[in-house]
Amino acid sequence: MTTAPISNIRNFSIVAHIDHGKSTLADRLIQMTGGLTEREMAGKEQVLDSMDIERERGITIKAQTVRLNYRAKDGKDYIFNLMDTPGHVDFAYEVSRSLAACEGSLLVVDASQGVEAQTLANVYQALDNDHEIVPVLNKVDLPAAEPEKVKQQIEDVIGIDASDAVMISAKTGQGVADVLEAIVHRLPPPKGDRDATLKALLVDSWYDVYLGVVVLIRVVDGVMKKGSRIRMMGTGAAYDVERVGFFTPKMQLVDELGPGEIGFITAAIKEVADTRVGDTITDDKKPVAEMLPGFKPAIPVVFCGLFPVDADDFETLRAAMGKLRLNDASFSFEMETSAALGFGFRCGFLGLLHLEIIQERLSREFDLNLIATAPSVIYKMKLTDGSEIEIHNPVDMPDVVKIAEIQEPWIEATILTPDEYLGSVLKLCQDRRGSQKELTYVGSRAMVKYDLPLNEVVFDFYDRLKSVSKGYASFDYHLTDYKPADLVKMQILVNGEPVDALSMLVHRTRAEGRGRAMVEKMKELIPPHMFQIPIQAAIGGKVIARETVRALRKDVTAKCYGGDITRKRKLLEKQKEGKKKMRQFGKVDIPQEAFIAALKVDS
Repeated sequence: MTTAPISNIRNFSIVAHIDHGKSTLADRLIQMTGGLTEREMAGKEQVLDSMDIERERGITIKAQTVRLNYRAKDGKDYIFNLMDTPGHVDFAYEVSRSLAACEGSLLVVDASQGVEAQTLANVYQALDNDHEIVPVLNKVDLPAAEPEKVKQQIEDVIGIDASDAVMISAKTGQGVADVLEAIVHRLPPPKGDRDATLKALLVDSWYDVYLGVVVLIRVVDGVMKKGSRIRMMGTGAAYDVERVGFFTPKMQLVDELGPGEIGFITAAIKEVADTRVGDTITDDKKPVAEMLPGFKPAIPVVFCGLFPVDADDFETLRAAMGKLRLNDASFSFEMETSAALGFGFRCGFLGLLHLEIIQERLSREFDLNLIATAPSVIYKMKLTDGSEIEIHNPVDMPDVVKIAEIQEPWIEATILTPDEYLGSVLKLCQDRRGSQKELTYVGSRAMVKYDLPLNEVVFDFYDRLKSVSKGYASFDYHLTDYKPADLVKMQILVNGEPVDALSMLVHRTRAEGRGRAMVEKMKELIPPHMFQIPIQAAIGGKVIARETVRALRKDVTAKCYGGDITRKRKLLEKQKEGKKKMRQFGKVDIPQEAFIAALKVDS
């Protein structure tokens, strides 16, 4: 196995917008450096996307790392550590920690699409980490490609020199050899002192059934040796290193990893929770004085309740969530109960795509049938007694008299859209209580910055944006701060009883519309009973919308042929009394489908 001097190591990540060809380029680099043979690559696109969902959706969710050996044209042997990162805004924290482990980035831009919202977000993250950036224009073989125009765009929008951008087609392999040379000559080698005390950055960790927790590390100083005793500085726990190695993408074991190298270790660690991403690993006997600057912890932004359709599946759901948590540290959950849905969990996610992926993984990998409540965000409430509380479940909201002020989270959204859809995109943002910050042009595309309340975005903003722009708009956001808002708690009452799973916090101006849509939907979904059922949307004691499910009616006068009208009237009066009594004591059965459909109500 070749061990190269530190000057011959290159650590780099590939950053780009969704679908601009990061994973395909990674495939070509692995193939050209002989990481995998043709046979191992056969029939398998995107080698690094290992989850089924990643393959089907064609997106990268987990950042992956590979070590490649490359003999350059100058005859020297180089070691490349490549990190393939996700492009999606929900997985931006995966990108941030991959970038912290590297010195340079390949910025992949689709030569037919140009710069997109996520391209900007990821490049700025790379620049924050002091990365050297090599622009790569992909898909130059497409008839719609306009490389010269896109080069100009990169210079205008991002402000980095793109005159010597590498032109490639990752699919056909054209120009990929130039990328390898550019990595050697244009990206800097890592710095590090082999004789110093061990200092390594914990980049990622995941659970392996056979090995326990596998920890991905980047050695900064010193040497990580097999059999040495290490300490995690954040948690203070010490472990004996059992295996040291790297991925080519197959696991390769070695005796040690030197400074500047990226690889993995296993040390009989049982819980992924014990390995905090961004922690510093050092020697147990003589630890280093200062920790490395870690990453910001992933903070959940969107919350929703997950309940099993069949109550017997609750324990299975608990175990399944524990297992997912092992590989996804950004996913958090706690137990909750609901009168309508039984036992379940309140879960925190980084965004709507993250929520969707977790739900899909639960139903796929663990064969669970789940109901999700409407997504909500964290609200801050200042109470009249001066204290402050955070709430992410509308059911927990204190009495209105005790609340002095409610604050909701706001985001800054960057939207890039072709000119012809600009009007409808602006209208969408305006409808969602947004305020425009700036509007500039990038070639023929408009770039809009908007301040938007997050609670309007989590509902269905992304889907609406895609439909008004026919799929051409791209969108990226980050949280800015909390602002006071006129929010009210809207409840849905069925036969006078509140249904907690359907209560939500909405802006006062939107409450009536949202309430009306909800009761109309519920009216279609609740089957008729023997008595009539009122369905109401209410804010406090005030009903803002109402629908009534008509009663099933039995013809009690069928036996009366002719005769006196009073006999019929007597029977009808008796039926009326009976219905009144039933309505008082009768129980309304709301089918599970009604909840699922009502929660998908589109404003």
